[in-house]
Amino acid sequence: MKSYYLKRMKRVRAVLAALGLDAFLVTCPENRRYLSGFTAEDMGISESAGALLVLRKEAILLTDGRYEVQARDEAPDWRLVIYRRGLPHALKNLMHDCSIHNLAYEPDFLSCRRFEAKKKALPETEFVSLRGRIETMRSIKSSSEVESLKKAISAAEKVLGGILRDIKPGMTEKDIAWRIIEGLWQHAEGPSFSPIVASGPNAALPHAVPTDRPIGEGEPILIDMGARLGGYCSDMTRTIFLGEPKSPFREVYAIVRKAQIAAQEALKAGLTGKQVDQVARNVIKDAGYGPRFVHSLGHGVGLAVHEAPTLSQRSRKKLRPGMIVTVEPGIYLPDQGGVRLENMALVEADGATILSKNDWFYEF
Repeated sequence: MKSYYLKRMKRVRAVLAALGLDAFLVTCPENRRYLSGFTAEDMGISESAGALLVLRKEAILLTDGRYEVQARDEAPDWRLVIYRRGLPHALKNLMHDCSIHNLAYEPDFLSCRRFEAKKKALPETEFVSLRGRIETMRSIKSSSEVESLKKAISAAEKVLGGILRDIKPGMTEKDIAWRIIEGLWQHAEGPSFSPIVASGPNAALPHAVPTDRPIGEGEPILIDMGARLGGYCSDMTRTIFLGEPKSPFREVYAIVRKAQIAAQEALKAGLTGKQVDQVARNVIKDAGYGPRFVHSLGHGVGLAVHEAPTLSQRSRKKLRPGMIVTVEPGIYLPDQGGVRLENMALVEADGATILSKNDWFYEF
């Protein structure tokens, strides 16, 4: 087993020992990959690609026949169990064979139906909810993970740069989104999420879906996109204009950019996510647009495009060196448009390193 997998497993087993647990059933796809290298993804919440069963001295990968070859190739050091009658039945046999009396599980990644099926199959097993333990581990990136994330960032930036050179009035939001997706499959392993391209009044919708609307001069064109490369994600947003911005978006853009820079300069280990969020929120509030900043400032990025930590008004946890987060303030004016700007940053002891290029910004 590779050294970084061994280190991660050692930390998980330390949690089991501290809590007096026999085993941990890992069902989150990103957590499975983080601990084992097994890359199969679930087909929605009702169709799982498998699970890891982490014991004090053994590691078992359970999956079905569709993934047998893949599992042997990607996780050769794990004991492989191929189930044909479903995961609950396979677990029932293992509980007895491995003398497992209590079982930790991930409540956020197990549907009610699947959880009830496991309880029915294992009536004598005590189930213990263990929420967020591996996600907390994942929030601190190793040097190799940072390099992987930098590559994903560079891939997305390469694609966006090419698109911005060709963009012109009359193209539709869907035209641009399609070019983004095509470029990300050429230069990476595809998009880390479905890209957002929102123009004019559609840019007032933070999670807009690209439409057949043609883009026009002077209106905000909000592009939110990311690449997946080596399993790791990137996430970036730029708002551009073709020609001179129409009122009030020159002013709005300058405020959002000021808020982003202020938050980036404040970002450092030891602050809570709420404190960093508040820096950007104060800039926007003081400019008279406080109610129009309708989402949190940022989130962690790694194997998942949205993961721990969060930079929000609800985040009381302190940031730690090695965390990678987005910084993405925005202002959204209903029926008019919106502006959002997003960079990725590496949290350090005395500040932060901005990993995204300082490109495609306006100095209004």
